[in-house]
Amino acid sequence: MRYEKAIPGELVHVDIKKQGRIPNGGGHRKFGRTIGNHNNQKGGRGYSFLHHAVDDHSRLAYSEILDDEKKETASGFWRRANQFFADAGITVTAVMTDNGSCYRSAAFTTALGPAINHKFTRPYRPQTNGKVERFNRTLAEEWAYAHTYLSDEARAATYPAWLHSYNHHRPHTGIGGQTPSDRIHNLPGNYS
Repeated sequence: MRYEKAIPGELVHVDIKKQGRIPNGGGHRKFGRTIGNHNNQKGGRGYSFLHHAVDDHSRLAYSEILDDEKKETASGFWRRANQFFADAGITVTAVMTDNGSCYRSAAFTTALGPAINHKFTRPYRPQTNGKVERFNRTLAEEWAYAHTYLSDEARAATYPAWLHSYNHHRPHTGIGGQTPSDRIHNLPGNYS
């Protein structure tokens, strides 16, 4: 069943997307297994962890590429995300996460504070947190695997511009062809 909260901040979906780092010279997704594996001779460069917070009503997204998914990292991310939403004029009253240990930690509970209600998804039901799961899919299609990147650093360097475009210029069919900034009062006036 599809739902949408009535006002911004009524529910923010939070998630982490684990993403393999691109070896220097490019990876197998664009160059095939032979060249990609040759560039990745040392057994891989590990993973990046993309932490996301997506407002249910507007689809406004805050995201960072971080090195892990530990409780301290997730807590720090939430503090910065909450400030991002506050700067946009959004007061967050509820957050939905999966049941990951970083979200069940006392550190994350402290970061949320007493004014934010913490909701958990049903176990093994990622569609419960559908707005952020759709963001993950859009991110993969339009940014992560949309171009040939010759290193993980080259891909990461394009992320802020992609995220700005997602929030301010890309029409979203789920919100009637508007951009997330269209649905937030005065957001276009806050950012260039």
